Amino acid sequence: MAKKIAAIVEARMTSKRLPGKHMLKAGNKPIIGHLISRLSLSKHINEIVVATTTNPEDDVLCNYVSQLDAVVFRGSESDVLGRVLQAAEFNDVDIICEVTGDCPLIDYKLVDQGIQTFLLNDIDYLNFGMIGGLPDGLGFQIFKTEALALSSISTNKEYDREHVTTYIKRNKGKFRNFYLSAHSDYYRPDLRLTLDENLDYMLVKKIFEEFTNKNYFTSMEIFKFLDSNPSLKALNKSLIQE
Repeated sequence: MAKKIAAIVEARMTSKRLPGKHMLKAGNKPIIGHLISRLSLSKHINEIVVATTTNPEDDVLCNYVSQLDAVVFRGSESDVLGRVLQAAEFNDVDIICEVTGDCPLIDYKLVDQGIQTFLLNDIDYLNFGMIGGLPDGLGFQIFKTEALALSSISTNKEYDREHVTTYIKRNKGKFRNFYLSAHSDYYRPDLRLTLDENLDYMLVKKIFEEFTNKNYFTSMEIFKFLDSNPSLKALNKSLIQE
């Protein structure tokens, strides 16, 4: 039987550094809408699930996402591992492509490359972004729901519960892990395309405004635009990713 593959997007409105960031406008719609639109172009993803929290502050996020081609799941705010696992189990997901809500410029072609690699190899976990020079904001992880379930019953460490896959990455004897590096075209460690602080939002907003008349724009187009605008490219250069 074919495995059900879902993109599970972690998002909440109570970010400490940039509260409400997923509903901030960029171009013609909220950030989270752009992320879902870009993911929806994947040829391998069967469903997009936004895994948010039961916090009432996330009601506005749920109301918006429910109008899109995506499913909403609400769970624990602090136990993100549990939230992602429950979202997968509730929606009968076999393989999870985990994308954080901080990645509105996600590239579906990279996602499909990662999923193809995962399906063609006997592995439990794939990371595309931890090594190999992808810009912050284009990375993601793919793993079996059963692998996440095993990690969930194996650790109660706060760090593991908050960061979802640290137990899997740390226990190579239990899990078959694989790390993809970026093709030379995508090797841009000089760029920061994530959404974590206000300077990030200013940059991401400018990018979406530049391509507001296009249904989809590629990573290569983003790179070219930023290379031709050095001051914009350097806008969030001072920020350091946690």
